[in-house]
Parts: sequence; structure tokens; C-alpha cells
Amino acid sequence: MSDTHLSDRKFRDFDLPECVQQGIAEAGFEYCTPIQAEALDPALQGIDVAGQAQTGTGKTAAFLIATLNRLITRKPSERRRPNQPRALILAPTRELAIQIHRDAETLNSHCGFRLGLAYGGVDYDKQRKQLQDGTDILIGTPGRLIDYLKQRVFDLRETDVVVLDEADRMFDLGFIKDLRFLLRRCAKPERRLSMLFSATLSYRVMELAYEHMNNPVKVEVKAEQVTADKVEQTVFYPANDEKIPLLIGLMRKLQPERSIVFTNTKHAAEKITAWLNGNDIKAIVLSGDVPQKKRQRLLGEFAEGKYNVLVATDVAARGLHIPDVSHVFNFDLPQMAEDYVHRIGRTARAGQSGTALSFACEDTSFYLPEIEEYIEQKIPMGHADEFMATDLNPPAKIERHRPHGGRRGSGKPRSGHGKGSGHGRGRGRSSRGARFGGGGQRRRSRSATSGSNG
Repeated sequence: MSDTHLSDRKFRDFDLPECVQQGIAEAGFEYCTPIQAEALDPALQGIDVAGQAQTGTGKTAAFLIATLNRLITRKPSERRRPNQPRALILAPTRELAIQIHRDAETLNSHCGFRLGLAYGGVDYDKQRKQLQDGTDILIGTPGRLIDYLKQRVFDLRETDVVVLDEADRMFDLGFIKDLRFLLRRCAKPERRLSMLFSATLSYRVMELAYEHMNNPVKVEVKAEQVTADKVEQTVFYPANDEKIPLLIGLMRKLQPERSIVFTNTKHAAEKITAWLNGNDIKAIVLSGDVPQKKRQRLLGEFAEGKYNVLVATDVAARGLHIPDVSHVFNFDLPQMAEDYVHRIGRTARAGQSGTALSFACEDTSFYLPEIEEYIEQKIPMGHADEFMATDLNPPAKIERHRPHGGRRGSGKPRSGHGKGSGHGRGRGRSSRGARFGGGGQRRRSRSATSGSNG
């Protein structure tokens, strides 16, 4: 791994409790990334932070270290009950919440705080009991947390720390009403340390910060380019019915050991997976309606190398740290330029290099100018004819995932959820004329993420 992504600041340079330093050492950290170095200085002084940095640059460790330091150096209120967490960490997706919890287990290993995890799809009663028994640091997604909060399983009046991760994604998923519902039930901003992290500090994100934080300091760490510096980017211009032959041809030529293929719809993801498996390329599909336990198992098997390719909708575009992804394929260009950055950020993580190959097809090519304007560079053009596969086997059959009876997760009724929870949006459709699984659509699909991560 390259160390060029690190600053010259060591974690030992900070005045942190020894148990926190032990957890940092156990995680294998010595030098800070730029966002860690910039954010920890004010956060350790009790100053609220609104931080911006590229994906994969260590934001999670920054807010977890600041959280642990705050809980150790400040005594809890004498009136605090066990079911009143001292820290609340909000994430937009289940996968990100799980990842934060996993990192927290390592960093907290010598501090002894009780960690709680709450997200939709699994373990309803188990999670409920954990919150009733008491947690110090509660990590979760808005939908499931509101469900328990309205049942008075826990309350947030004694929070010393509140963290909002991937704030811009919260807006994208329609969680803003849920966020405000939770934040208004926490301790007042002047009584707590608040941290907000986002890949982009847009006007709407900063408006949220100023409404629910105590004069936050703005910390921005930007590379010279918006996209990861070490990602080699190429765009091809195939017709719709050339996309599958081009993808398989690239796979055969490049032989990536671990790659992610992004598409805009679940339907297209299933078709791509079928074509890849039919042509002896081990692939799995990950979309919003894959049951949560199976989703976690598939991600684990992909990380372990059982499968070479993960075909995903934007449910996998953020928050997942899967090591050693060498290639990202944008089978469909995303409608939002920010999503392009987050997708290709799945490779070239932590100083490594990577390759991003995008298909500007008949349905999605008109998104390219906005993407190039956003990343402030022209993406070099590749020659599709050099890679087009001509000897394709038919697609394999794959298991399809369907919701059961319209209910999600454990089948428990949701409590009091309205439109702000991000549930129940319609599914996008793949392009009609695409012979080999087609591209995107002119209206952005929400089937990948909406309602699947609360």
C-alpha cells in the first residue's frame, strides 16, 4: 500500500487517552490522513466539525476517535439511565452502519464502551433488547432508530456526541425529515459535540449543519482533482446492444481479480450477472431488495475472493470498504455527477491505484458532459472495437430476489413512518431497446437504494 495519501501527523502527536491509542495501534494506524489530521484538532477541543473529504480517506476513524475521547474525558450525567446512549452515530445505509460498527469495535477494544447497532432488515427483537439493556455508543440508520425511539425503547436526551455520516447521501435517500426528527430529540447542540461528514458540503448540507450544530468549523480536504488521483479513467461509446459484448471482452482481456460493475437498475444488474456467469466469469448481484443477511454474506464472499465480480446498483456506491478492487465498470453512466465520483471511489482506496471504465451508451451518454464538468477533466476515450467479444455463451439463470408480501426485514410493523423515511419509491426501468440488458433511463432510478436501508 502506498503511503502517499497520509499526512506527516502521527496519532501519537494528539493528547489522546492511552486506551484510545491502544485501539488505534491495534487498527494498524500510525500516521493520519489529511481529513483525520484536520478534523481531530477542533473535535478534540470540543468544537463542532463539518468535514468534507473524498471517499476512502479515513473519515470514520476521525469521528470515532473524537467520540471515544469525548466520552472518556467527560463524565456522564448522574441522572443518565442505561437506555440513554451517550453517543449517536447516524448512517444512511445498512452497509455503512455495519462498517462503522466494525471499525468501532477495533478502536474501542481497550476502552470498554458498550456498542449498539440498529438497522432494518434483520434482528428486530435482538436489536430492541440490546437497546433496552443499554448502550454507550449507538450506531444505526434513521428508519429503525425512529421505530425504537417512538416505542420509547431508548431516548437521546443524554447524548454527549452526535455524528452524521454521509450527510449528502441522507438527502439523496429522502431521510432529511427523519434526521431532523432524531436531532431534535438529542441534547441541545451547545451541550454536545456534533460532527458532520460528507463527500460534498453543499448548501443544503451546510444548512443542516448550522441548524443542528453549535457554530461548526468547516474542514475541507480536497485533492487536486475531485476524483481519486490514482484512478485511470476511460470512457467507451457503445451502442446498447454492444454493452454486454464489450463488458465481457474487457473482462477477458484485463482479467481483473476483483471488480465492481455499476448499473442504474436492478433489472439490468440481474441481466449482467446472468451474462457474466454464463461466460465463466464468477459474478454476484447486489441490489436493494436482496435480503440483508444474504447481502452481508455475499459481500463477505466477494471480499474473500469467492466471486470476481460484484454487479451492483448504487446501494454499493458509498460506505463500503472492499479491499483490492482493481477495476470499476460503469455499465450505465449515473445521472448525478457526484455518484460517478462515489462509484469510482470503490477502487484506488487508501493510496492504491485503480481503473474506471465507463460506457456512454445511447441512453446515458448525455450525462457525460455534466460528469466531466464536475470532475474538471475530460475522460479519455477508449476504442470499443479492440475489446468487443464475439463468441458469447447464453446467459445463465440466476436467483431473483423478491420482497415477501410487501414487508421488509423481520416482518415487524414499522412505527409511524411517513414520506420522509425514504420508503416506497417506484422502481426504474431499463431501456427498452437494449438487446443485452440495456442501459439506464432518463429518469433516475431509486430502486437501488430507496427504502432498503432504513
